[in-house]
Amino acid sequence: MNRIKKLFSEKQKNILSVYFTAGFPRLNDTYEVIRELQANGIDLVEIGIPFSDPMADGPTIQESGTIALRNGMTLKTLFDQLKEIRNTVTIPLILMGYLNPIMQYGFENFCKQCAETGIDGAIIPDLPFNDYISEYKPIADKYGIKIIMLITPETSEERIRLIDEHTDGFIYMVSSAATTGTQKSFDEKKQDYFRRINAMNLRNPRLIGFGISNKATLTAAQENASGAIIGSKFISLLKERANPAEAIKELKKILAK
Repeated sequence: MNRIKKLFSEKQKNILSVYFTAGFPRLNDTYEVIRELQANGIDLVEIGIPFSDPMADGPTIQESGTIALRNGMTLKTLFDQLKEIRNTVTIPLILMGYLNPIMQYGFENFCKQCAETGIDGAIIPDLPFNDYISEYKPIADKYGIKIIMLITPETSEERIRLIDEHTDGFIYMVSSAATTGTQKSFDEKKQDYFRRINAMNLRNPRLIGFGISNKATLTAAQENASGAIIGSKFISLLKERANPAEAIKELKKILAK
């Protein structure tokens, strides 16, 4: 069974996923960051592929991507770094990146490398859903790679139901239409959005991301979905500490306050 499917079949609530940018803060930190996240109880890890024009990312993740690119991170380098990852890491791993570098690498080659490396899924924010259905889904399915689609408060019910019908892993529920970043709390408008999606009784589980940075936002996400995705807050702590173990321990303290 795909590790993403296994996770959600065994744990329906309070799943915690963490995003970080591969090659940040140093080029060869990728393996250690993943290992420390698993050691500290993180359920799922999203590994960001740095890109020069990350349209959905806020300033914190943009900066980490710029540093990673300067460090020399490429998709080929990332797969080389992850070659032995399944010798020690058992939790689900997802690559998150924009279509341009993946297409330059070759989508089928990308999926093949994911399968060989032990990557369970991919999130491609700028992949049009119709193109996914007609061109990319058959290739991803061939290699057992789950393509995770995003929904926002502006996504129509019709499109959400199509995503739910044609994907198989989880739905990435973006908390707002803004870029990534931290928030102190979710306002009533966002809470209404969470309740509206809950009422749809979707087939796929959901994780809420964008803005999760403290206990209040984490609790709101956990109450309205299977769990939460944290990115910017962890990356800012990685920058401050320059030590993955210290960064994740500090994050867990912040989320518990």
